[in-house]
Amino acid sequence: MAKIKLGARPKSFKRTVKFPMLEGGEGAIEVSFKYRTRSEFGAFLDEVMAAGKARAQEQPSEDLSVEELHKRTAAANTDYILQIADGWNLDEEFSHANVLQLCDELPGAANAVMEIYRVAINEGRLGN
Repeated sequence: MAKIKLGARPKSFKRTVKFPMLEGGEGAIEVSFKYRTRSEFGAFLDEVMAAGKARAQEQPSEDLSVEELHKRTAAANTDYILQIADGWNLDEEFSHANVLQLCDELPGAANAVMEIYRVAINEGRLGN
């Protein structure tokens, strides 16, 4: 059993994120997440929500086409993932363009990445 030492914060931690694939199989990505305390995660979510409200005031969603709404969702999820993670085990580089492609092509994977992080930070569980 690991000895606990308060204040010894890891820079990051890894989780294998599993998600259903469109063809019926299961996909998995090992993601390196940025460590935050629970209170830091709360402050981070406050910032994310404030930014989302500001974007919504700029252009209300009722003025958007479905295509544009999906593009905005993928872009917002990309920004979120880039703020919570710093790497993955895919052959493709962990970059804005590739995270955006993941969010567009495999939205279930993007949702799973965000949920695993929330569970790990907020509840302290391994997830999946």
